[in-house]
Amino acid sequence: MDVKDRIVVVTGAAGGIGKALAERFARAGAKTVVCADLDEAGARATAEGIGGVGRKCDVSKEEDIKALIEEVEDQIGPIDLFCANAGIIQRGGLEIPNDAWQKIWEVNVMHHVWAARHLVPRMAARGGGYFLNTASAAGLLSQVGSASYAVTKHAAVGFNEWLALTHGDDGIRVSLLCPQAVDTNMVRGNEGGVASQDGLLAPEKVADECLRCIEEETFLVLPHPEVLEYMRNKTANYDRWIGGMKKLNRRFNPKAAAE
Repeated sequence: MDVKDRIVVVTGAAGGIGKALAERFARAGAKTVVCADLDEAGARATAEGIGGVGRKCDVSKEEDIKALIEEVEDQIGPIDLFCANAGIIQRGGLEIPNDAWQKIWEVNVMHHVWAARHLVPRMAARGGGYFLNTASAAGLLSQVGSASYAVTKHAAVGFNEWLALTHGDDGIRVSLLCPQAVDTNMVRGNEGGVASQDGLLAPEKVADECLRCIEEETFLVLPHPEVLEYMRNKTANYDRWIGGMKKLNRRFNPKAAAE
């Protein structure tokens, strides 16, 4: 897909990967980039910098996502590319309370489901459309120190696989972003964490790789190419892979390992 002259929506656009994506799509000639975020001022600031449109959107609420899609389609035009990028992380394991599990589930998983629910029928009716959805290498591997992040990112991978295989014949294309550490607020204060072992990438570098994969209509977007080899190691010998992850857990999550 060529993003030139396309209408694009990016959630989580106030900063980090979302801001970099919005800026990259604008430079690639997108007709309109709609920047959505719970941080309305941040979304509008990103939009002002690229000549786009800023909107407030709480992606943990289906009604907000539905309203965003309806507003863009009614007032701007048909959405060609929707980027469900916003996400959150929670540190911890079995002690994470139920309400925190529910919140991260809504943001990291249902956000993708709701966007597809309200946009796929529209896209299919006009012959197709594109989703660039952000998961994580944690969804392909796991996440030391965060049970809820590992679980929800695995679920995001599973949903997007399903979306691609179920609606591909309707002209729906999906690219799934699965980076390791990116220099955003999510990793601030934990720059030396396990996800950073293969390098802390700038959001702009990630956005460049996303654009390349959209143009080539590649499903899996891996800004850290090492992740592919880690996936192969996992499937080749699961027990050995678990053993290696236990070593990482002892190194990067010593408190949990000692309990």
